[in-house]
Amino acid sequence: MALSSTLAVAAFAELSQASGLGTGRVPAGLSRSVTLASGTGAGRADKVYSARRTIAASGSEDLDLAGVLTDAFGASITFAKVKGLFIAASSANTNNVIIGNATSNAWATLLNATGTITLRPGAALGVVAGAADPTTYAVTASTGDILKVANSAGGSTVTYDICIVGTSA
Repeated sequence: MALSSTLAVAAFAELSQASGLGTGRVPAGLSRSVTLASGTGAGRADKVYSARRTIAASGSEDLDLAGVLTDAFGASITFAKVKGLFIAASSANTNNVIIGNATSNAWATLLNATGTITLRPGAALGVVAGAADPTTYAVTASTGDILKVANSAGGSTVTYDICIVGTSA
């Protein structure tokens, strides 16, 4: 099965102010993208996981990146490396979505073992490894493969979308 991927993150803004001859405008922006061919080496990816998930009030879930997730065709996915990670919290959430700090076997190559990122309602996170990076974000089966996602509080569920692109070797 072949996989072609384009991963991107971008930010664009324009600062404007009235001046003597009209309006002065100063654009600002930063964008990075990478196109990956099918395969397992640098500049390549062969696995993708994408889903919309819901977590109960005050709950959490451990996403096992090595052997438990399934792709769109129902095949088990074992990531060896993550090339791109995208997570978006639903704007309809009341609570935050917390990423990271798994109790055991934490996938630590992005946030270290205890680091977290808080996604407020409607917030999104995008991480892209460079195309020439041979290491990217390594996954170690059984000892470093758990990505924890948690609901920050009680009272209501949270929903988030996730897409992980990576390699099997």
